[in-house]
Amino acid sequence: MIKLMGMLRRKPGMSPQEFHSYWRNVHAPLVMEVQGFARHVRKYVQSHAVDAQLVPGDDGEPAFDGIAELWFDSLDDLHRAISDPCYLSEIHPDELKFLDFPNCVIVLVEEVSIR
Repeated sequence: MIKLMGMLRRKPGMSPQEFHSYWRNVHAPLVMEVQGFARHVRKYVQSHAVDAQLVPGDDGEPAFDGIAELWFDSLDDLHRAISDPCYLSEIHPDELKFLDFPNCVIVLVEEVSIR
């Protein structure tokens, strides 16, 4: 199992409420409806930051606005998903509407269950 973990930051000028609402109510349905992309995704999880942070950013707000997890059966499935024309024409342009993409951190991981 391969996971794409995205530590996300909202676009400058967008309020936290606008970000969370857009990500949950507009972007998530798009991700799951675009079959050229969604057919490769095993699981999609959004984790939305809460106001109380153990280690806040310099401005007192969360360092990231949320974490996206996209699960894939293989690295090949991930590559198929992000190279699909529907991802490139519909999903990625939508990401640019609400994400501060240059300041997001994307990591590919392989899960190791400890317990």
